[in-house]
Amino acid sequence: MNLKSRSILAVFSIVATLLCYSSTAQAQLIAEDSKIDLNKINLPEGFKIEIFAEGITDARSLASSDDGKTVFVANRRRKNVYALTDTDGDMVADRVDTIAKDWTLPNGVAFNNGDLYVAEVNQIHRFKDIMNNLSAPKSEIIYDGYPTERHHGWKFIAFGPDGKLYVPVGAPCNVCDKSEENEVFASITRMDPDGSNVEIYAKGVRNSVGFDWDPETNKMWFTDNGRDLLGDDIPSCELNYAPEAGMHFGFPYWHQGDIPDPDFGSLFPQENFTSPAYKLEPHSAPLGMRFYTGTMFPKRYQNNLIIAQHGSWNRTPEAGHIGYQLRFVEIDNGKVVSSEVFADGWLNKGTNKGWGKPVDIMQLPDGSILVSDDVAGAIYRISYSN
Repeated sequence: MNLKSRSILAVFSIVATLLCYSSTAQAQLIAEDSKIDLNKINLPEGFKIEIFAEGITDARSLASSDDGKTVFVANRRRKNVYALTDTDGDMVADRVDTIAKDWTLPNGVAFNNGDLYVAEVNQIHRFKDIMNNLSAPKSEIIYDGYPTERHHGWKFIAFGPDGKLYVPVGAPCNVCDKSEENEVFASITRMDPDGSNVEIYAKGVRNSVGFDWDPETNKMWFTDNGRDLLGDDIPSCELNYAPEAGMHFGFPYWHQGDIPDPDFGSLFPQENFTSPAYKLEPHSAPLGMRFYTGTMFPKRYQNNLIIAQHGSWNRTPEAGHIGYQLRFVEIDNGKVVSSEVFADGWLNKGTNKGWGKPVDIMQLPDGSILVSDDVAGAIYRISYSN
C-alpha cells in the first residue's frame, strides 16, 4: 500500500477490509490531520520528536532492515505484523505491507541476515529473504514448543551477539510457582536461528518485554515487570543485568531483590537470587530498551540505555499513575551510575489519564531513534541537533 503523506497510516482502518497481504492505494493527507499533539512531549534541549507513522493500532515491538528504510512493527490486539517503508528518505513511512494477519499475539519481531522472525505465543516464525518478498511473504515455523498460555504470553525477541535468538516466556499469572509444571515459565530462553538447541538462559523472570546487550561488553540487560496487588508503592519494576547464563532473578519468591513474596518467599532464602541492577518505579511497566550506539545524540548518551516505561494501570487514584515516559540510564562496568527521565508528557497529570504509552525503542542508521506507542497508535522519531 503506497500512501504519500506524513499521516499515511491514519487511513489504514478505512482500507483494511480491502487488504489481504498487499495492495495499493493512494491518499492525500497533511500533517495537520494528525490528532497527536507532540507539543505535549517534554525532551531535553536540542531534541526533537516527530511522527514517523501513525494510525497503527496497538503498535508494539520494532525491528528494521539493515539499511533502516523498512521498519517492522508487530502488535497484540490487531494480530497483524506490518512492514513500514520510507521510500523517499524523508524519515516518514510512505508504504505499508501486511506481513502477517490474524495471528495469536504476534508481539515480537527480529531481523537477522535478511530474514524476519516473528513470535506468536507458542511458536516462532521465520520469513526468509523478507525484503525481496514484502508483497507476498511466506513463513515457516522453526519452533513450536512454547506454552500456549496467553497471560504474559506475548513475546519480545532479539538476536544476541552470540548469534542466538532470545525469547522470554512470562509467568502465566500475576504470581505463581509453575516451575515444576514447566521450567520454561518465568524465564528467558535462547535458540539457534533455525530453531534448534533451545535452552533456558535466565530464570526467575516474571515478564520481560525488552532486553539488549551492552555494546562495550556484549553482556545482557533486561527489564522485568514486578507483580501486582502488593500496594501502590511495592514492588519496584526491575532493570536486571545478566552477564552469564544460569542466573535466577527471584520470581516468584522474592521481588525487587529484597521483598519476600507473602506466599512463596519462605521457600528459599534471599541470597539464592540475583537482585536487580536498578529499581524502577513500581508498576511503571518497563518494556522495550536499547543501548544507544549512534553519534547523533550527545556523547553522554552513547553506549547507555534508553528504556520505554509503558505506564501503570492499577495504582489507586490517590497514588496516581506512573511511567508513561522514556528513561535514560547511564551504565558503567555493569553498574547503573545515574538515571533520569528522558521524555515524558504522554500522561496528562491534570486528569491522571494517559493519551499514549511508549512500548519499544529502535535506533535508525542516522542515529535517531524510533519509539512505538500502542495507545496513540503511532511510531515517533526522536532526533537531536545543536
